[in-house]
Amino acid sequence: MDWHVAMRPGKRRALDKHSPWGDLLDKAEQLKASVRAKVEHPFRVIKCQFGFTKVRYKGLAKKTAQLVTLFALSNLWMARRRVLRGALG
Repeated sequence: MDWHVAMRPGKRRALDKHSPWGDLLDKAEQLKASVRAKVEHPFRVIKCQFGFTKVRYKGLAKKTAQLVTLFALSNLWMARRRVLRGALG
């Protein structure tokens, strides 16, 4: 199995976690899921909060500039509580 391909949940449950190889594979899957969750969150913010759900391949330079701006706004959105706490505190 390739390291970058996600393991299906049934295969992961079937691993023998008492063997060194099965335990290592389970930890690798857990690490990949953790990274994937951290990477997917900004995309969810951009899609849900800013309505950027459909992209065409027309005007890629303009779309790239919009996405860079949206990711900056996404970072502010996710840090809004800390920013407000610092401004008010």
